[in-house]
Amino acid sequence: MSTEANKATVRRFVQVWGQGSLDTIDELAAPNFSVYYPLLRETVHGPEAFKQVLMVIHAGLPDVEVVSENEIAEGDQVAVRWTMHSTHTGELLGIPPTGKQVTLTGIAIYRLTDGKIVEERGEEDALGFMQQLGVIPSMG
Repeated sequence: MSTEANKATVRRFVQVWGQGSLDTIDELAAPNFSVYYPLLRETVHGPEAFKQVLMVIHAGLPDVEVVSENEIAEGDQVAVRWTMHSTHTGELLGIPPTGKQVTLTGIAIYRLTDGKIVEERGEEDALGFMQQLGVIPSMG
């Protein structure tokens, strides 16, 4: 696949974190798909496990929207800088609903094989997210 095709695939896939269809996971993720993010606490293995994670996230942040800020591709990898906006109206990560508007930013690197996403490895602003929720006090 070309780098432009890989970027288009990833751009579509990023939307499953927001209001995108979970069916997109079946279409674009490889059977051995894995997801790594610090806030997830452990690696997610497989499309079905990823769907379960997303359902938990969507329960805590039901109006979540994710914007892919830009994509950079080389070979079989695509790096994406993203921003998520939502309202915390359900339990999430053991945190009771706060009703607060939150913004989470991060960067993810996707690896693709034969047009399917095999790996999503990301880093997010977990500290800023927890401060917005009031779990960790802001400095100053």
